Amino acid sequence: MTIENTIATRDIQAQVKLALQEDIGQQDLTADLIPADSVAKATIITREAATLCGQDWLNEVFKLLDPSIAIRWHFNDGDKMQENDVICELSGSARTLLTGERTAMNFIQTLSATATLTSHYTDAVAGLAVDILDTRKTIPGLRLAQKYAVRCGKGVNHRIGLFDGVLIKENHIQAAGSIEAAVAASKQSHPTVPVEVEVEDFVELQHALHAKADIILLDNFDTDALVKAVALNQGQAKLEASGGISLENVRAIAQTGVDRISIGALTKDIRAIDLSMRFNA
Repeated sequence: MTIENTIATRDIQAQVKLALQEDIGQQDLTADLIPADSVAKATIITREAATLCGQDWLNEVFKLLDPSIAIRWHFNDGDKMQENDVICELSGSARTLLTGERTAMNFIQTLSATATLTSHYTDAVAGLAVDILDTRKTIPGLRLAQKYAVRCGKGVNHRIGLFDGVLIKENHIQAAGSIEAAVAASKQSHPTVPVEVEVEDFVELQHALHAKADIILLDNFDTDALVKAVALNQGQAKLEASGGISLENVRAIAQTGVDRISIGALTKDIRAIDLSMRFNA
């Protein structure tokens, strides 16, 4: 399985350089205890079932430290792994492998966490005509990386940031005066950009439909309300459910007929995947 990574190499390099700098500082005092000419082989193993993400970041860690480090991958980003699977094998300078270990592991544990959680949600709605979307609730500095991880879990990216999509929320409506005024201003200022409006009740939904919003985010609607909203909408706008989504209720929400389900937890409420790097005897 191949997932397109649209993140520029320079952006990955910048993230990795910053991570290495904050970990190594002036030098790795412990790795310096190892003879400079010592070479080693190591394997990275997953201790639990997971969806892999982060190859380019791990590769970049060792490329920046020592391009001669050899890495052989057994899985690709987006692949599902089982407990105790060997993810990859590394060989080269023992010092370099030790110095880069934590930074490399931090990247793939974190990104695999987002990919894995996303895959749990996409698996839960398999066979239904609905997209699982992320949000902007990402780790600062890792927005693009986590958005890529969502795609590795078969999710779909919402807007990347404030610059590539319009999402009119409660405070925007308050500042603009009304939903209609906010939508009209958006269509005038950004005529080619789809307009999404967040609504909290059926009165606001009617206003958003009247304003001809392209997408309507139904915030914390229960399943009965979502069914009613789908019937009221009659295909006029794309409907997105958000708020209170869990693995236990996501399929029921998808079955209401909404087009999209956005889940902040995909990038916000994650637990690092349990991976281990071990030197071969």
